Amino acid sequence: MPDQLDGDPLALEEQVCFALSVAARGVVAVYRPLLEPMGLTHPQYLVMLALWQYAPLSVRELSRLLQLDPGTLSPLLKRLEAAGYVRRERDASDERSLAVTLTASGQALRARAEQIPPAVVARLGLPLADLRHLHAVLTEVIAAANRAATAGDDRPGQASA
Repeated sequence: MPDQLDGDPLALEEQVCFALSVAARGVVAVYRPLLEPMGLTHPQYLVMLALWQYAPLSVRELSRLLQLDPGTLSPLLKRLEAAGYVRRERDASDERSLAVTLTASGQALRARAEQIPPAVVARLGLPLADLRHLHAVLTEVIAAANRAATAGDDRPGQASA
């Protein structure tokens, strides 16, 4: 039997969504002053992380990796291209596919970005082991949320077809 909630099930401070939202805003705020000198926003940094690891990538692959819809990703890529960090080109083997590659400037930016993770850990002041554990738990939460989002028929109050 699942654990039961104690007290008020709508208490703000008991909501997982509230804790995740406030934590996400707070952590992104820690990244902001580290990314600004590089001319990156946090979402652009995530795109660059994916490209530094896996480039070249199609927009579809990048969208899947970042769990962003292409409509959200496209403006990020346009700004990164305008900054000279990435290049978007039609895939020669499939004209419908747009490939994203790093420019020399985008590749060079990686060396500066390597300083960001240790700076974030230092600014948060939490043990690295705690942050790694948090990452593992959040990865489980993401997987559970993705399963729940695709399991539409299992939701309470939903008729099964």
